[in-house]
Amino acid sequence: MKEIEVVIDTEEIAEFFYNELVRRGFVPTEREIEEMADIMFDYLIEKCIIDEEIIDE
Repeated sequence: MKEIEVVIDTEEIAEFFYNELVRRGFVPTEREIEEMADIMFDYLIEKCIIDEEIIDE
């Protein structure tokens, strides 16, 4: 199996969740969206879909 590099940004996840929830009639707070993005990121790590690697910017 070929390994590829994927960068996952929790801010991008948060924006995606926000847009999807609003589209479905929900109005989440910024804090709720940030928590959901963090939970999603942790889920991806737990399922070994991604490895957490800190990148210096």
